[in-house]
Amino acid sequence: MPELPEVETVRSQLEPGLVGRTFERVEIVDGRLTRPESPDAVAAELQGERVEAVRRRGKYLIVAFASGRTLLVHLRMTGGFQHPSGESTAHRRAAVLLDDGTTLAYTDVRRFGTWLLLEPEELDAYLAARIGGEPLESAFTTARFARALAGRRAPIKGALLDQRAVAGVGNIYADEALWRARIHPLQPAGELEPDAIAELRRAVRKVLRLGIARSGATLRDYRDPNGGSGSMQHEFMVYGRGGEPCERCGTPIAKIRVAGRGTWFCPSCQQV
Repeated sequence: MPELPEVETVRSQLEPGLVGRTFERVEIVDGRLTRPESPDAVAAELQGERVEAVRRRGKYLIVAFASGRTLLVHLRMTGGFQHPSGESTAHRRAAVLLDDGTTLAYTDVRRFGTWLLLEPEELDAYLAARIGGEPLESAFTTARFARALAGRRAPIKGALLDQRAVAGVGNIYADEALWRARIHPLQPAGELEPDAIAELRRAVRKVLRLGIARSGATLRDYRDPNGGSGSMQHEFMVYGRGGEPCERCGTPIAKIRVAGRGTWFCPSCQQV
């Protein structure tokens, strides 16, 4: 599933070609994309909208229009954009003809992604109910992070996956951050010492910035809007490396399940 670095890569590549452009014609061919709203009704509402900005909040892409409306896109597992797009794009679920003659295609193999058209007053409340602090912003302090973890009995890996605690972190970057912070993924979140929380905050920010610099991680389906692959997968320290030696101490990387997700860690470096 695309996490913050992958979504930020998509955002940054879409922005130059979309800002200032008008949606001249919109075709949504997959009813799952907009349900419970009718895809035809959403397509009709989007036609004529002019793009003012392309932003990101957590794992959400936010296409902001001059009208004040926003198109909120969640890529889920395999959603992605191609711009400009050819006619033979596989797994195309929607297409937008822009006023410069180019086409923006939305593709989704697993069909779990969503498009939600929101009125001007709806966006902030919608996001506030679902996601917490933005980890790369200055407002995401150690104190704020500590408050988000306080009293939680859940394992810290599960707490990191909770978007209300920290926005945008998923399975890959949670494992990578915990390794860097030397924290066992089963450690109860509410029992972390202040120094450990501070170290974890630094680790989260470090792996997310590295992921952005590498244009995300391509394991199977993820491609950026230009059709390119990310390279973060070549720098994983633990994720997907079960049985391989830890880069820090040489101990074989172990795999367990935490919060229903495959989780990789070093049994020597990351002790409870």
